[in-house]
Amino acid sequence: MKIKLLDRYIFSQVFLACFACVFIFMIVWIMPEIFLKTVQRVINGTYTIETAAWIILCELPKVLNIALPVGMLLGCILTFDKLSKDFEITVMRSTGISFFRIITPAILLSILFTALTFFVAAKFLPASALKLKIIKNEQRSSQFVFPVKNTDNSMKKIIIVSNFDDNNIRDVIVLNFYDKSETGSSLLSSIDISDFAKYDYKNWTLNSGKKYLISEDGIFHKISDFKDYVILDNQSAVNAYKLMKYSVYRDRELSNNQIYEYIKLLKTENMDDEYRFMLNKFIQRFSHAFMCITFAVLGCLLGFSKPREQKFIGMLIAVGVIFMYYITIPFFDLLAEKAILSPFVTSLFAPVISVFLIVFFKKAKEL
Repeated sequence: MKIKLLDRYIFSQVFLACFACVFIFMIVWIMPEIFLKTVQRVINGTYTIETAAWIILCELPKVLNIALPVGMLLGCILTFDKLSKDFEITVMRSTGISFFRIITPAILLSILFTALTFFVAAKFLPASALKLKIIKNEQRSSQFVFPVKNTDNSMKKIIIVSNFDDNNIRDVIVLNFYDKSETGSSLLSSIDISDFAKYDYKNWTLNSGKKYLISEDGIFHKISDFKDYVILDNQSAVNAYKLMKYSVYRDRELSNNQIYEYIKLLKTENMDDEYRFMLNKFIQRFSHAFMCITFAVLGCLLGFSKPREQKFIGMLIAVGVIFMYYITIPFFDLLAEKAILSPFVTSLFAPVISVFLIVFFKKAKEL
């Protein structure tokens, strides 16, 4: 019964501290970047009050997704720093309760935060991001490039779509290449230009346009008109259309199932750069949520202090960890996209480092 009472006490203390840290972090994040700009546009007449309220509401999931792991880390530090100052940790340990048994309630709370973080990223964030684009009337980039390769991985053609929406595919350019076995290298054989292309769930048909024939020396030697002809068929046509639809969305605007389907399509069509980038972002959704657990344990260790030990050191280390974690995410995204490191390495690097920090501080604190 004493253990249960102790668990409830620690759980409540950690919960209140984490909730306060999440709330304060969201306020600090929203105020300068979102709230003030939105209010200014309301004053200027760009937004109505209702529109401004919707914008702030739709921005909350993005900020909450960032704030939950941060709040877990800072909340645990503040709680266990207070318990250490009041010698409550010392009393608990003197009764034979191990330190990691003491932090069990914090770990349980971090598991709840992990589930919440994952749910926010998988459900709330995509819905709010799409709603925000509709409210702001933002135009999505509608350019799309689709390479078609031969069985030997040499380039067969490149389809460039300059503008599209729904089934309307406009301003299409098709770069056709010579067979590599004939020329010894990938050289343009012709360029097809058309104002429209049509997708009928089976084929991509290029409407009438002009064909520019190119000699092996790279010289235009003939220009002719062409009528409708198929540039993609069967599964390639279906895959290209799905990829074109997905290409206008950012990763945070897609659900887990959509990202997974997108990754499979990119892998099938050998679009390696985008495949590695999206795979990295997909795994990050799991690793980012898991950071709530590692940050909770790390926060408890940093919050624990011995008598006469300076209290601000743990908080200073925590701020440095948070800064390094979020500032390096774009860097690791780039490393994954350019195949410098595997997406599994780039997306799991932060959790692995967090575990090493936990082991290091456990030994340093002599727990």
